[in-house]
Amino acid sequence: MKTLRTAVIGAGHLGRHHVRLHAADPRARLVAVVDSDPARAREFAGPHGALALTDPAGLAGQVDAVSVAVPTIAHESVARPLLEAGIHVLVEKPIARSVAEADGLIAAAAASGAVLAVGQTERFNPALAALQVRAERPRFIEAQRLGSFSARSTDIDVVLDLMIHDLDAILALTKGRATEVAAIGVGALTHTVDIANARVVFDTGCVANLTASRISDQKVRKLRVFEPRAYFSLDYAERSLDHAWLEAPPGAAPAIRRERLALADDEPLRREISAFLAAAAGEGPVIVPGVEGREALALALRITDAIRAGAESAARTA
Repeated sequence: MKTLRTAVIGAGHLGRHHVRLHAADPRARLVAVVDSDPARAREFAGPHGALALTDPAGLAGQVDAVSVAVPTIAHESVARPLLEAGIHVLVEKPIARSVAEADGLIAAAAASGAVLAVGQTERFNPALAALQVRAERPRFIEAQRLGSFSARSTDIDVVLDLMIHDLDAILALTKGRATEVAAIGVGALTHTVDIANARVVFDTGCVANLTASRISDQKVRKLRVFEPRAYFSLDYAERSLDHAWLEAPPGAAPAIRRERLALADDEPLRREISAFLAAAAGEGPVIVPGVEGREALALALRITDAIRAGAESAARTA
């Protein structure tokens, strides 16, 4: 097993978990923690004997692979120089704030040969991994992702903050292209959209209905998939997957069978970082490559455009 020199850039709410998991992974030797707040950098670097830095430029020649967990608006400016230097990058979702920025990251990685992976963490949830193996022909998908308000990630709207998890999952399940998008959303606590609903039609014939909110009084993370003669109910928070299907043997009455699949209770972020480091070491595939992060971002931006267009139309007719 190859050992990589690693760093984490951004030691906020999510970045500190990247620090913890880099320090625990057998493939990683945590070299540095970078944060614009020097005290926070020292707080999370110190227990692991790592350098505390305030500027990613100080990583030059020091690392092989990094996690980028800074605000979305800084993803491209932080990750691109690292990729250009041949450093492998795991960038948290969304990959960037625009498709153009995402394309720049993908091009930089291709030019240097560096791995570019996107932190669509739900892709590493054991329940979704099991569903990807079992779902054959999704026809209707319903996604609910509700959470209470947090001051973090308010630089982006709820579509890029929360709904993008389910958009990425649905793209992976349908392996299709979105042909129609309709959406509505409103802001409540921030200057951006805080609750949104979208209906997406894919060229496979599948229709997805998605709701995301960051102003709910309850936490819900569920995905339901309907296909001919079968139904799946996934709970991301519980990491559980229920399967129901119709059996209609010749000469017997049809019957619905149900089972709850036995799944490994493993932390998705740990699996994400482990897979990234394996790919960076040349010992495994990139599970969510930059191009797939771009697809999820592009669809999310189509939804935000539809919300904006709907709001402008309503304002003109008011």
